Amino acid sequence: MQSLTPPMLLISLALATACGATDAKTGQEAPATFSEQVTRGADLYAAHCSSCHGKGGEGTANGPAVVGATALSLDPPSGAKVRKSQFVTVADVANFVVQNMPADAPGSLSEEEYFSVLAFDLHANGIDLDKKLDATLAASLTIPR
Repeated sequence: MQSLTPPMLLISLALATACGATDAKTGQEAPATFSEQVTRGADLYAAHCSSCHGKGGEGTANGPAVVGATALSLDPPSGAKVRKSQFVTVADVANFVVQNMPADAPGSLSEEEYFSVLAFDLHANGIDLDKKLDATLAASLTIPR
């Protein structure tokens, strides 16, 4: 499977997730479980994502849906301005999000924050995990179709 990002990004995401209980970039305590990630991700989504993707993830004129039947489709939506790659695994989504989101400040969140937003998004789409989402787990998760 091809990576959309240099391998070092995934390695750094995995190390940041595995090392310690504090988010190095924000200084906040890192979520320890998927459930804690979902809770933190809800706040982060509201602050950084909802203005483009809608309060409930339904999509807007500025951004596609991230919740619902059309969310996280394998192929980019027709007319996609930024996304040009397929979303096969959760790692594919993570790579895209880290490189491109939020649209006004790509890469501005910490690794823990990106994975928390992704955990929130997965949960909103009916996918709950029994362990904390990290780069290794994300690479092993194929998005259900």
